[in-house]
Amino acid sequence: MSLTPSSMIPLGFTAPDFTLPDPVHGGTKSLQALKSDKGTVIMFICNHCPFVKHIRPALVPLAGKYMEKGIAFVAINANDAANYPDDSPEGMKETAREYGYPFVYLYDETQEIAKAYHAACTPDLYLFDGELKLVYRGQFDDSRPGSDIPLTGQDLASALDSLLRGKPVSQDQKPSTGCNIKWKP
Repeated sequence: MSLTPSSMIPLGFTAPDFTLPDPVHGGTKSLQALKSDKGTVIMFICNHCPFVKHIRPALVPLAGKYMEKGIAFVAINANDAANYPDDSPEGMKETAREYGYPFVYLYDETQEIAKAYHAACTPDLYLFDGELKLVYRGQFDDSRPGSDIPLTGQDLASALDSLLRGKPVSQDQKPSTGCNIKWKP
């Protein structure tokens, strides 16, 4: 595990389009079909990362809550499954079902989409407005594995609340940190 911060790409960045396989439900899903006019969260996560495992108990209910308010959530796994078999499409299907993911969990086997988003770590979180312009990129909250800081999702929730109220999202954003994306050799 290599502790890696998110790259903190510029706000206003336009979400790159994609169509990716959906190992959980079958077929493929596109950003155009999944996005919401209210806002869209794109999350680069995986199955084995301790940082993703740490936020999962709060991420699943937070996503469900905001999905009910019209926000779209899309999770993408871009890890090299050949060298990290826990992150295989079969493992994704098991993880999504075991933890009741309310969002789609797509597989970026070529890693082209992760590169297009400048994703660096898991979890790497991005919030786009209704026009797919980046308004938030950064951490879920201040909690990390082994810390005594409560898991709240406060940073992402605050950005989502501002977006839903039509208010500017604070530009004081802290990078996410986690395991580096497992790039193919």
